[in-house]
Amino acid sequence: MQSFNRLQRLPIYQQYFFQTIDTDEQAMELVLMLAEMAAHWQEVPVGAVVLDEQRRVIGMGVNHTVYSHDPTQHAEMMALRDASTFMGNYRLPDTQLYVSLEPCMMCMGAILHARVKRVVYGASDPKTGVCHSVLQHEQYAQLNHHTSIQGGVWQEQSAALLRAFFKSRRAK
Repeated sequence: MQSFNRLQRLPIYQQYFFQTIDTDEQAMELVLMLAEMAAHWQEVPVGAVVLDEQRRVIGMGVNHTVYSHDPTQHAEMMALRDASTFMGNYRLPDTQLYVSLEPCMMCMGAILHARVKRVVYGASDPKTGVCHSVLQHEQYAQLNHHTSIQGGVWQEQSAALLRAFFKSRRAK
């Protein structure tokens, strides 16, 4: 897959893949580095990482929708695909997904299907976020899986990166 190779060839991927991340803040720091990379590539600056139960990085992703001409290439989807490929399983129990922007409905569907244990996000998304903004997935008891969600970790830094990107885009 072209999009995977683009990220996997980079030093940041080589440096952090399978490294242990001790805190949520350190994970979000990596997520924001990935989001900045997406912005550099003229993609909406969203980055994501998946940690296994030992808190090792097993998946990374950045938005690739423009580059790949594919609306499903959100950072979360890329990170989940990377982690699933690495683990050899589409189920990712006991994992945590960190992302700079509140996941949308498509991404939350994939997160639930993968059985991700916990999601941590930075900025809220008042237009498409389904963790706390537009919908709250925990209100739907009939779903066969629920994940723990924590929002607002490095919220200001995540939101500032998005604001700067869109301000720059509008100026062009």
